[in-house]
Amino acid sequence: MAEQTEPERLPSAPAIPCFVGAGRWELARSVLFGAPLDVTVTFRPGSRFGPSTIRAVSPVLEEWSPVLSRGFGERPFHDAGDLELIPGDVSAALRSIEEVVGTIAGANRRPIMLGGEHLVTIAAIRGLAPRYPGLCVIQFDAHADLRGDYMGLTLSHATVMRRVAEVVGPKNLYQVGIRSGTAEEWEYAHDATHMHPYDVQLPVAWRDVLCEHPVYVTVDVDSVDPAFAPGTGTPEPGGPSAMDLLRAIDALDGLRLIGADVVEVAPAYDLSGRTAVLAAKLVRELLLIS
Repeated sequence: MAEQTEPERLPSAPAIPCFVGAGRWELARSVLFGAPLDVTVTFRPGSRFGPSTIRAVSPVLEEWSPVLSRGFGERPFHDAGDLELIPGDVSAALRSIEEVVGTIAGANRRPIMLGGEHLVTIAAIRGLAPRYPGLCVIQFDAHADLRGDYMGLTLSHATVMRRVAEVVGPKNLYQVGIRSGTAEEWEYAHDATHMHPYDVQLPVAWRDVLCEHPVYVTVDVDSVDPAFAPGTGTPEPGGPSAMDLLRAIDALDGLRLIGADVVEVAPAYDLSGRTAVLAAKLVRELLLIS
């Protein structure tokens, strides 16, 4: 395939700092970008500020992971900035995200997306599924997000994984650490998807199957207990620790990761900044695995 060119930054990017360690497009293995959608949240808004805040705190991190024993020198990436999304127009926003993801994947690079609300994941999956037959999705989350609709809306952060299941097939959806949902969502997951509730460590039997497929990973920061990540729109007590989640992400090393996202950071609810720092570290590990 001929090398495709790409602008150094997306339209709204000039005032936004780069994620620590970011390099040039030409050398990149992965491309980081922000999707600051914040329209369908069901409790507390503010995730539109997640991408810029994650970048702003990222210099606290080293560019090398002691767990994975590699750094950005071995896994170079480019930060393309944030998409400029039309306020309030969910369909247009999702189309923009899908197009950018398709462009990145078409240039043989992995898209790594910063949310924004969790609904952005469906756009990424729509952009990737036609290029990757057999695509599987691993969801780290407190919430099932499997509603058929939420208050009449089929496109919502409460319905996003149901929409994902419709694209990739329910049996290609692997839900990890879920601890909240309606009775109907729980029944659907039991019958249709793969769900491993409460614990964020991927079952060994799942890994054996996933090794044979391209994999997309979506991480909702509320998957950890709000003691570790209070800066999110829909906190759910009773979750794992930050270390538990980081270990679970690092354990994905070796899978064929073709894209990922970290979503639902809402900085206004965490004056300490620890939620954004955790998200930044998750992003670093996702950039370095596989």
